[in-house]
Amino acid sequence: QVQLVESGGGLVQPGGSLRLSCAASGISVSTNVMRWYRRAPGKERELVASITNAGSTIYEDSVKGRFTISRDNAKNTVYLQMNSLKAEDTAVYYCRAWSPFTGNFAWGQGTQVTVSS
Repeated sequence: QVQLVESGGGLVQPGGSLRLSCAASGISVSTNVMRWYRRAPGKERELVASITNAGSTIYEDSVKGRFTISRDNAKNTVYLQMNSLKAEDTAVYYCRAWSPFTGNFAWGQGTQVTVSS
């Protein structure tokens, strides 16, 4: 059974930082492409960051230099470090795992990030 459990969301002031966690079970983060998506109010879901099993990363332009995706294989957990947060970063953030071997994927439940003063 595949589960992705997200945590770390909350309310933060502009310029602040948060670290989101995605704890995986039933799959290995080291063999899956792990992605963070977000859905902001009134907008479509968008890809925020991605890390492959080889460690390659991709970032949405608006978060480059501010967000960092990483993984801890021993903990089977993926992280999204978010610095210099802006109001426009406010969204529900979702973790997704995708296996290039099987084509299967799984979604986390989402965690709310609100950036406001």
